[in-house]
Amino acid sequence: MSNPVATIIPISTVTPATVSCANCQACCCRLEVMIISDTGVPDYHISTDQWGGQTMLRLADGWCSALNRDTYRCTIYDQRPWVCREFAMGSDDCLTERAEFNVGRSL
Repeated sequence: MSNPVATIIPISTVTPATVSCANCQACCCRLEVMIISDTGVPDYHISTDQWGGQTMLRLADGWCSALNRDTYRCTIYDQRPWVCREFAMGSDDCLTERAEFNVGRSL
């Protein structure tokens, strides 16, 4: 019997994309955001369905109405919904949304 020869396969380390305020494309601002607590979101940014459920209003382009389209920054940052406060920039959910919208390739 011969001794088996081990094949060494090099492992490359993939560095995850770093997301910062400078390169954020606000992909999360296309998601449906339920209003689950009162954080002071102005009424004109709230959509109420026939059962009384409230979400952030999204405009015809699919983006949140509170998003500044030029800067990709939230115009009501201090009053943003709880869901937005908990959605961490650079988290797995964030990176997934960025990949879905093909933003990660530009980093």
